[in-house]
Amino acid sequence: MSTSIKTAELIRQRIEKMSAGEPFTPTAFLAFGTRASVDQTLSRLVKAGTIERVTRGVFMRPEVSRFVGKVMPEPLKVAETIAKATGAIVGIHGAEAARRLELTTQVPTQSVFSTSGPSKRIRVGKMDIRLQHVCQRKLALAGRPAGLAIAAMWYLGKTQVTPSLIEKIRRKLSGDEFEALKCATSSMPAWMSDAFLRHGRDVGGVHG
Repeated sequence: MSTSIKTAELIRQRIEKMSAGEPFTPTAFLAFGTRASVDQTLSRLVKAGTIERVTRGVFMRPEVSRFVGKVMPEPLKVAETIAKATGAIVGIHGAEAARRLELTTQVPTQSVFSTSGPSKRIRVGKMDIRLQHVCQRKLALAGRPAGLAIAAMWYLGKTQVTPSLIEKIRRKLSGDEFEALKCATSSMPAWMSDAFLRHGRDVGGVHG
C-alpha cells in the first residue's frame, strides 16, 4: 500500500469516528502524512460529499436535521477549532459574557470572540464570525464560568465593576468557581481587584 493511499485511509477512518457537525482542521491529521497529502485527501473527500468545507481550512462531516436541513456548527466551536490549530486561546467576548451572567440586558448582534491569536473575520455560510485579539490576561480562566466573569468585568469597565456587581457574580457562580475567580485577582488590573477587596470587606462587615 503506497504512503498516500495509507494516509487517505487513516484520515477516512478518523473522520468516520467524528461526530457530524464537529469542525476540524487539517492539523488533526498531520500524524498520518505530509500536509500536502492531508490537504489532497480532504479535498477529495469534499468533492465526494463525505465532508464539507465550513470555511477556509475548517471542515466537518455534514449534519442534517429533518427540521431545518443542513446544520452549521456553533460559532464558538468554529472559533475554537481555528484557534487550536495555531495554539491560540479563545474566550467568550465580554459583551456576551455579561449577557450570560445577566449583568446586562443588551444582546450582542454579532458573533465576536476574544483570542490571544490575530484578529480575523471568518465567513461560515451566511454568518460572520469575528475573532478579536486581546491581551492574555483578559483570557484568564477562559472556557470556565470564572473566565466568563473576568471577560464580563473587563467589558463593563471600571465604573460598573463595584462590590455590588461582584456580589451579583458571586450568586451566579458555584462556590468553587467564585474561589477560582478570587484567586485570579493578582492578574487583574488594580480597579478590578480593588472591587473584590471592597466586596470582601462588605461581606465581612455583614457577618461581623
